[in-house]
Amino acid sequence: MSGVQTCIIDETDAGSRLDRWFKRKFPHIPHGRVEKLLRTGQLRVDGKRAKGALRLETGQTVRIPPLPEPGDTKPKARISEEDVRFMRDLVIFEDQDLIALNKPFGLAVQGGSKTTRHLDGLLPALGEGCRLVHRLDRDTTGVLLVAKSAKAAAWAGKAFQSRRAEKIYWGVTNGVPKPTAGEIKGYMAKGRTDNSFGNKNANREIMQAVRHGTDGAKHARTLYQLAQTAGQKAAWVVMQPLTGRTHQLRLHMQLLGAPIAGDPKYMTDRPLPGGLDKKLHLHARSLSIPGPNGDIFIEAKMPTHMQNAFMQFGFEGQPELDDWDELK
Repeated sequence: MSGVQTCIIDETDAGSRLDRWFKRKFPHIPHGRVEKLLRTGQLRVDGKRAKGALRLETGQTVRIPPLPEPGDTKPKARISEEDVRFMRDLVIFEDQDLIALNKPFGLAVQGGSKTTRHLDGLLPALGEGCRLVHRLDRDTTGVLLVAKSAKAAAWAGKAFQSRRAEKIYWGVTNGVPKPTAGEIKGYMAKGRTDNSFGNKNANREIMQAVRHGTDGAKHARTLYQLAQTAGQKAAWVVMQPLTGRTHQLRLHMQLLGAPIAGDPKYMTDRPLPGGLDKKLHLHARSLSIPGPNGDIFIEAKMPTHMQNAFMQFGFEGQPELDDWDELK
């Protein structure tokens, strides 16, 4: 067991999240242990309690409590040649600062108590120092951005925080949203599923629409418009989130009466159209982000199950969309 340590943040680590910085420095400490150190106030920044999402600044001091030595914990999982091939096959864009992946369905971005294989753990396959810039749900596919250094993560992260990064999502909805275009906004907070609509996932954590002032409530805004419809059965919906709340798009489509097809948590009593795969039909189609050498535009091909849905409903071509600013 080591003693108490004090680390001073230098320029190369400025802009890093505290939890990710800690993981790079002490990779043998499991994620759950890091969360406990933060929760109990043992891991501190400038003498104060801190959350894992805190962005570190040059010159700050981080107190590290006594930790097990690397030999006292289980060895870190080895990155195999198969892992390297898997990760390289996901790459759709790369420059000196960033890598963009087309995340597949069902692969978690970060680990948890029951998740041992995830993208965050596979990032060493892309190179030393790679780190996630943002997240996608496990079952959402599409553009996921990775920074090659703390410096790149800092400017890319700021672009997301300042909303200068524009994300566009495509979804296939079960039914047609009403109204067919506009902005949906309001407050949302964590809740629990119930037994409505024969929900097999009863009592699981979900996000719910709540009133302003509710404990844990956060404001969420989404612009959306229909690209094409298949009668009243389904629609191809294009969405631009103006905030980045957990499950934001999924909840907002449910509130419009047309949940994302295949969503097990956010649904209505409308049965899923026959022939569709029972997978979430939500895809991060494109990302535009201002970079130090000019704007970057990245687009990701749809997964097979969404391509099949497009063929089934006759959705094709490029969507003819209104100016997003006119929907605000």
